[in-house]
Amino acid sequence: GVSPLVQTGQPPASVGGIDRTHKIYIGGKQARSDSGACYPVYGPKGVLLGHVGDGNRKDIREAVTAAVSAAGSWGKRPGHNRAQVMYFLAENLTIRASEFTSRIKELTGCSEEEAKKEFTLSVERLFTYASYCDKFGGAIQETTIQGITMAINEPIGVVGIICPDTSPLLAMISLIAPAIARGNTVVVNPSRKFPLLATDLYQVLETSDVPAGVVNIVTGSEEPIGKTLCEHQEVSAVWYFGSREGVYNVEFLSCGNMKRTWAEVSESRDWFNKQQGAGREFLRNSTQIKNIWIPFKA
Repeated sequence: GVSPLVQTGQPPASVGGIDRTHKIYIGGKQARSDSGACYPVYGPKGVLLGHVGDGNRKDIREAVTAAVSAAGSWGKRPGHNRAQVMYFLAENLTIRASEFTSRIKELTGCSEEEAKKEFTLSVERLFTYASYCDKFGGAIQETTIQGITMAINEPIGVVGIICPDTSPLLAMISLIAPAIARGNTVVVNPSRKFPLLATDLYQVLETSDVPAGVVNIVTGSEEPIGKTLCEHQEVSAVWYFGSREGVYNVEFLSCGNMKRTWAEVSESRDWFNKQQGAGREFLRNSTQIKNIWIPFKA
């Protein structure tokens, strides 16, 4: 069940000798949740690992505002420039390999080898999509009359991402990376069960030249957060990987504003598999196509 909320006015339980509540991340800054509440995060053996902010719809609205503000400049940057930012992010994440590997182990209870594999693949995904920042730009097609048609892949805009509990770091990066590589900005709701990987990740974002508002992270329950993302008029697409009921809710709530969706039951996808966890499917869902017909005479 869902753990009871703890008001941030009351000191959270001590973790490693330091009382700390991990904050949400909006517009390049760490912030307390609007509700002033947090919830505890436990390891597989019931050990308290920390507290994170419990975001609500106001936090999502503020995150969307930050993402909208950043969307224009980020999407218009040359692909080469976005690539350099993402390569820098991947390099900085690599430096903290032992920290993230330990975090994966203590949160999920997996083996050292499995944790290292998840971290290594997460870094690989960042490098892979960094290389696609100045690729996957579109195609030129012949027509039956004299002329050509250009299909240009453009950013969607603001993408809301609700991450699964499976492979929490790998899945989160596999979803964030293609979206920002192709010029989108994102509002991310990480795994509620394993959110500390996301709060560790935004510390890397802060030191990697990722512009404020490009990646926003709001921890908390997927139901209210997902509902707000689906109904928000300035969110252009919602990606959801979770329960069958959640898939239905995302599709249903997005009908009102004809929002583009990508929703799947999380167990159906193996994030370690390169065919399922990466590739052109992710790039296609990160772009929208503008067709331009150019007539000419021989």
